[in-house]
Formats: sequence, structure tokens, C-alpha cells
Amino acid sequence: MTIAITGATGNIGGAVARALAADEVPFRMVVRDASRAPRLPGAEVAVATYADGDAARAALEGVDVLFLVSGAEARDRLDQHRTVVRAAASAGVQHVVYTSFQGAAPDATFTLGRDHWWTEQAVRDTSMAHTFLRDSFYLDFVEDLVGEDGVIRGPAGDGAMAAVARADVARVATAVLRAPERHMDRTYDLTGPAAITLEQAAATVSAVRGRPVTYHRETVEEAYASRQRWDPEPWQADAWVSTYTAIGEGALAKVSGDVERVTGQAPMSLRQVLAARSA
Repeated sequence: MTIAITGATGNIGGAVARALAADEVPFRMVVRDASRAPRLPGAEVAVATYADGDAARAALEGVDVLFLVSGAEARDRLDQHRTVVRAAASAGVQHVVYTSFQGAAPDATFTLGRDHWWTEQAVRDTSMAHTFLRDSFYLDFVEDLVGEDGVIRGPAGDGAMAAVARADVARVATAVLRAPERHMDRTYDLTGPAAITLEQAAATVSAVRGRPVTYHRETVEEAYASRQRWDPEPWQADAWVSTYTAIGEGALAKVSGDVERVTGQAPMSLRQVLAARSA
């Protein structure tokens, strides 16, 4: 069985690549820039972007299982995903393991969740088997929501999210790639151990970091206005704001046991993620 991994220069793809290399599992890393690819034993390197169908097809020749990490946020991300999915099918890939999003749907409140839904559909429209890893928001990102003034601002109301650690997503992906036949045509919701509000998240960051952190409930109008200082394109502003409105409506509050079911290990909490970042 030949495995290909995309995103090996990033957090999740890189963690999966290191785990497979440690297990002496050979694999191919498909990267945009070969000079940035990690040097790992037993790993080949192929160069392609998601948007270049010909290069992607060549990079995936002979591959049986593809770990497809969702691309960077972009206006044309869905088009890029569809291109690389078509390339994989044309190259003869048999099974795609894709990092999707919890609650992915064509009308998802979190606007980027719609891209994930249509990417899943693109995979389903081929003859390739699939494993969809529907990640919640990342616990690793919670601290980055804190502004310079120590405030998390957003229109999430009192909603809660069952956010998950990137490390847990990588562990699930690694387990799937070690035995893909056990996970064919399955969809997993990957969440943390509990649903937390942004007020609770702020309190945890404050306690762990020893500095005041609070949560301010914005209105939707205030949220769009406060983010204009970064001059986002409309699609990006919609994505940023809908991050919070999706939490507010409860779309991300469901806690799943899939991380532990697949890996045999309980998922990390926000406190554990913050401690790991410090270490």
C-alpha cells in the first residue's frame, strides 16, 4: 500500500508524517515547495499544488491512500479541492482521507463549512472510498482569539463549542492511515472532551497564563465593523464572523467520542493544549 500525505509542512500533516516515519511506514509527501518538506526517513517528496491538476495527478501516480488536508482559506479553495480530487481519481487513488469540518453542510452557518461539504461530495462522486474527519474548531486557536487588550470579541452569545486539539486530529488521521481498510466510507466527528463557551475559554486562558482574559459578546454588526481594520475581502469577513455565529447557534456544541474510539485515547482539553504549547 502506498500512502500520500498533503500538508506535511503544516501542523496536522506534519504531525502525521512524523508519526508514520517513526513507525517506519513509507509514504510520499506532496508539497508545494520541496525545500520546505521535512526530512523524514522512508519519505518521498513530490511537488504539486491543489490547483494544478496535471502536477497533482503526476504526484499521485501509484498512490493507494491519500491523506488530503484541506487547503488554506481562499476564495477559490473549493475549486482547488475539486481539482485535486479529480486528479487523485484519475491517478488511480483508491481511498481519500479528508480533513473536513463538524457540521459540514451546503447551508452551514460557518461559511467555510460549505466548502467542506462540497469537497466531500466531490469525493463521493468518484469511485474512491473515503474517510471524512470532521474536525471541530481547533483548541489551539482559542488563545489566538485573544486581542492585545486581553479580550475575545465575537457574536457567539452563550453558545458552546466542542473544539478539538490539532494533535488529536493528527492522531486519528495516523490511526486511519495505519489501517485504512477499517475506516473505509466512514465519517468521524472529531471533538474535544467537552463543549465550552467563549467565556469559559477566556477564563481557562486567564488561569493558565496568569493574565486577565475576558469575553465580550459583540453583535453581528459590531463584529463586521471591528474586523474592518484588517480590510478583509467580503468572503473572509463572512468566514470570520460566522465562526462565532455558528458557535452561538449551537452548531458546534455536540461532543463526540470518535477521537477515543479510533485512537483508544481520550481527547485533550483546552487546559492541556495550553500547557503543551507552553512546553
